Amino acid sequence: MSNRIVTVNGVSGADNQFLVKTNDFNVVISNSVSGEFSEGPSPTDYLLAGFAGSINAVGLIVAKELGIELQSLEVEIVGELETKKIKGMQTRSRAGFRKIEVVVKPVSEAPLTLLKEWIDTVKERCPLRDNLMNSTPVMLTLLKEYNQHNAA
Repeated sequence: MSNRIVTVNGVSGADNQFLVKTNDFNVVISNSVSGEFSEGPSPTDYLLAGFAGSINAVGLIVAKELGIELQSLEVEIVGELETKKIKGMQTRSRAGFRKIEVVVKPVSEAPLTLLKEWIDTVKERCPLRDNLMNSTPVMLTLLKEYNQHNAA
């Protein structure tokens, strides 16, 4: 079994931003979940960008394994986001994407049958696609921070 632990830690900052520290990088995210009033990428932008990046990374690995030479690879993702629940409005819809459409455009001389095998393998092995398509247990814990006062 080869599992890797991925950890991020974020804190609210100034200027409507959320500051996130990953293992090696700092990321600034707008506090606008739906991206309607943002000064930068929203959490949903990052989710779709991460999905596109995951498709790209797995796509390059699989192309190498299948002997496919990719001159370039473009991944276009469009998500339809339900915003009513985010805003606290009554709705029967889930608080998230209603649908996500992905178009993958490889530039390659490989035959269509090989590219079909390639994209099927990418779909099967892409971890973010798997997380979006299947239920993953999420444990959300509330931890109340108390200000400490020194007794005199």
